[in-house]
Amino acid sequence: MDTPNPPLTGTPSGASDDSDPPVHQRRQRYAGRNPRRFAEKYKEHQPGKYAADVARIEASGKTLAGTHRPVMVSEILTALKPQAGERAVDCTLGYGGHARELLAKITGPGGTAGTSGTGCLLGLDVDPIELPRTEERLRGLGFGPGSFQARHSNYAGLAKVLAEIGWDGADVILADLGVSSMQLDNPERGFTYKTDGPLDLRMNPERGVSAADWLGKATVSRLATALKDYADEPRADKLAAGLVAARTVSPLVRTRQLADVVRTVLVAVARDEQDACLRRVFQALRIAVNDEFSALDTWLRNLPSCLRPGGRVAVLTFHSGEDRRVKHAFRDGAALGLYSEIAADVIRSGPEEMRSNPRSASAKLRWAVRAIT
Repeated sequence: MDTPNPPLTGTPSGASDDSDPPVHQRRQRYAGRNPRRFAEKYKEHQPGKYAADVARIEASGKTLAGTHRPVMVSEILTALKPQAGERAVDCTLGYGGHARELLAKITGPGGTAGTSGTGCLLGLDVDPIELPRTEERLRGLGFGPGSFQARHSNYAGLAKVLAEIGWDGADVILADLGVSSMQLDNPERGFTYKTDGPLDLRMNPERGVSAADWLGKATVSRLATALKDYADEPRADKLAAGLVAARTVSPLVRTRQLADVVRTVLVAVARDEQDACLRRVFQALRIAVNDEFSALDTWLRNLPSCLRPGGRVAVLTFHSGEDRRVKHAFRDGAALGLYSEIAADVIRSGPEEMRSNPRSASAKLRWAVRAIT
């Protein structure tokens, strides 16, 4: 019985190659002046190649896709008073906007306290996707290992990281607790209801369970508690019952699915209030999935021991649950003599910044100074 000839895997010696040339693949066209889909915004992802387009987009006051505009930079620098030669920590490195400003201050002339004769900044971030990109970006600006170190870590582990690198504390510590624009804009991360994507919401997608998995197992009681405690949701009980009922019909695994169910449950509510509710639902799920309040409580508890005497700390929060924790920790620390001074009141973004960067509108800044003795 004859066996079929095997397929040819190459061109025999002396034979010509008659295979067709590769077909030219047309790149995806830029969808007008204002493309909506993240993948279509390729010009914004390549600012060097499309400088004119990028300049036009920035001039309109918009944040480029895949980038992040740091919030309240001048207010943070005023509170932290970074000086040349000091050691600083950015506990939530993100896109590196705040870190870049701090590095410019602490690596100035006359520095003596850092690891190479000048100031040094330690940057922490739990996001394994964005951290290497930001490290590369800051290295490209000239900040070498002597002035900038990056570590993949949740900020709750600050004390451990300081011990690992041999620091006895920091002169300046910053924590920006907001979600970065890179995470919000990328539909594959699932941080927003405005675009369809997998319902993930993890800061570190390599660990823990996704929001879809968490939501798929949560009881009505547990879900309602999360909505109340993590987002101050006034319709928590109704939403929890509706979401659990909906998942028995079809698992909620996409952001758009979740949004549709919430709108159905709140069908009698005005559209703008539905949107506000959706933001609170996604916020509550994000906090639950990432165990954010436990991380914040741990960080605040260890914070005084991470600051050198006279060291300054500033914290940016973006919702009331975070701000309450920071406020109470600073107040209690001052009463115990751990802090010599704390912010008398919360500091907010100015009107101009709110207009140019709407994501700054909910930001609240608090600061404290470590007691010298």
